[in-house]
Amino acid sequence: MVHFGSISDDYGLATYINTKLDLPTQRSSLINFFDGMRKLHPGMTEMERRETGELAFEEDRDQGSYRWVTVEPRRFAAGFMNPPDLESADKMAMSALDLAPYHLDISPIDCEALDVMMSFDFVYSGNHDEVVAEALGTQTTLEGFLQHPGAKVLSYEPSVMIALDDACRMQARLSIETRSNPFQVRTGQFSEAPLSVYFTVRNYWAKSGPRDFQQAFKQQRKTCVEMVESYVIPSVVKPLAQTIATRQ
Repeated sequence: MVHFGSISDDYGLATYINTKLDLPTQRSSLINFFDGMRKLHPGMTEMERRETGELAFEEDRDQGSYRWVTVEPRRFAAGFMNPPDLESADKMAMSALDLAPYHLDISPIDCEALDVMMSFDFVYSGNHDEVVAEALGTQTTLEGFLQHPGAKVLSYEPSVMIALDDACRMQARLSIETRSNPFQVRTGQFSEAPLSVYFTVRNYWAKSGPRDFQQAFKQQRKTCVEMVESYVIPSVVKPLAQTIATRQ
């Protein structure tokens, strides 16, 4: 198995439950859920309401490795950034999926989709889009366009989605998010920001009847890691890491 912590600056595993109805906003429900997570993971002590309205409860990010959960109007999420191993990330997800349905009144009947996502971040001070184009865009029909004399790449964020079953309810999505902008390219003043690779396996629950969140997570996590090891790392993550290394 690939040692994920050795191929990027940061990596994480997260799971999301997307709901059809709004999640509870009562103080008691949220506090009881967060307190339950704290008892299982004593390092989780930081609570924050973000500008978007999202409520986050997590461990100290300055540690580098931290667990987190978030509650949005119609989405619940839990993850582990830079876990020591995938088994630790699995335990975090399973504990959250055990407590959240009870405290946040989440039912399989109410579930729109369940996601399992792996992310890889590269901290790079430079033109992110140019790096992605160099790592992934050469030797394609776009190569000539990208190498037009004097051209500077301003946006290159490949995204592709595939169905994993005949009904198209199980899907996999690969996407890249860059964080440089035209002002930075024009001035050459780049901030040190993460260039991110996301790989998500989503299962739409419509018409499939009630299911078990933890069992669904296990199945999708297995598929996600297998595809990351087979395709995402050799074809995307490693080329990006190599291209960034040659520029530093």
